[in-house]
Amino acid sequence: MTQQAAALQTYNNQLVTCIEDLCSKRDELNRQIKLEEEEKDQLQHEIRVLSEKLSRVNESLAQRLTARATFDRTIAETEAAYTKILESSQSLLSVLKQEAGNLSKAAEPRRKEH
Repeated sequence: MTQQAAALQTYNNQLVTCIEDLCSKRDELNRQIKLEEEEKDQLQHEIRVLSEKLSRVNESLAQRLTARATFDRTIAETEAAYTKILESSQSLLSVLKQEAGNLSKAAEPRRKEH
């Protein structure tokens, strides 16, 4: 019976060693899980911060694009109106020169024809 008791004691010691080894491996795995969960939480926080920042930038960009479109439209309308003013000024100058020429001819004394 002593031999059986010794064998049982050996098995018991090996079993305890295996359980302790498994517990140690589980503890290491728990430590790694905790680290990865912390990293995951940090990354999710960074994603939220970046998403909020992206939203603000998109909103600002949309406002600036709208403002630029307004500038472009105002510039185009102003340039078109200015071109019409130039054309009208050119026409007015042409008419004025023609009238001035006509007035000059009318104001010239007539020569007597013999």
